[in-house]
Amino acid sequence: MAMVCLSDFEAYAKKYLPKIAWDFFAAGADDCSTRDENILAYKRIHFRPRMLQDVSVMDIRTKLLGTEISFPVGIAPTGFHQLAWPDGEKSTARAAKAMNTCYIASTYSTCTLEEISAAAPGGLRWFQLYIHRNRAVSQQLVQRAAASGFQGLVLTADLPYTGKRRDDVRNGFCLPPHMKLKNLEGAFEVCKMSLLDPSVTWNDIYWLRSLTHLPIIIKGILTKEDAELAVRHGVQGIIVSNHGGRQLDGGPATIDALAEVVEAVQGRAEVYLDGGIRKGSDVLKALALGAKCVFIGRPALWGLAYKGEEGLQEVLRILQDEFRLSMALAGCASVSEIGRHLVQFSKL
Repeated sequence: MAMVCLSDFEAYAKKYLPKIAWDFFAAGADDCSTRDENILAYKRIHFRPRMLQDVSVMDIRTKLLGTEISFPVGIAPTGFHQLAWPDGEKSTARAAKAMNTCYIASTYSTCTLEEISAAAPGGLRWFQLYIHRNRAVSQQLVQRAAASGFQGLVLTADLPYTGKRRDDVRNGFCLPPHMKLKNLEGAFEVCKMSLLDPSVTWNDIYWLRSLTHLPIIIKGILTKEDAELAVRHGVQGIIVSNHGGRQLDGGPATIDALAEVVEAVQGRAEVYLDGGIRKGSDVLKALALGAKCVFIGRPALWGLAYKGEEGLQEVLRILQDEFRLSMALAGCASVSEIGRHLVQFSKL
């Protein structure tokens, strides 16, 4: 079957992944309201396209903290890529490099930082960090990331405890015996995930800054109050994120929270978004509302489940082509022309 859009990859993954793996990737917290709202919210945003603009030459490139990427879609941090494809995060890193975009590798990878780095030398990679109760473990991870050539540190702020994902509870989700959380081997019992530190505060950003010269991006911000605190604590980037709807159910869709965060930041840090991106037109809407770049989580896993590195490249290529087309049809020839004037919210 021809893979024409991202939902084709979703259907394939649902059909062919083991149920326990599909349920883990698909899970949202509680009723999954926020997970589903992440997608539905885009349908309430409409374009105000401009006509007779010269769109014969298109420039869809952008920069992340000064590094150019081919188009404003990166790969969000998600765990356990070997559940989707045997080569796991190594395939993800190779696909991101081939498409010249950013891959944020998760603390909970099934390949080591060093393996991910070696798989795609020279690729743009950031490392996503959870701070554990054993601070020495987290400190070591930060130092390994820098030594392995990662170019940014992404602190996830929305997981003092793991949200209740009902299917994982029903399935008794656990990694298969042949898979390991490679970056944390020996650090703790994987299935419990109980050593996350719920006492983490804003002051811990100062601690992280004392450990590394890497730029710090904070992920999981949904309000102007936290956006202002993030800037005050010296972060270089903010990812507006609700963890794919996997944490607090009933929170806002990320696209609905974006404008508030952008307004609070006032250009003092770059603002990105993840959650609910399924089409190139979604990317355009997010950029119109102030995001510098978006990141995809589940769709990247669907691409891996389809054909590994090749499948993920295909997902990215489809998004790239759709984004270019949406831009042109809306009357924008370059990313710099995208702005708030391009969208309106439907009146309920």
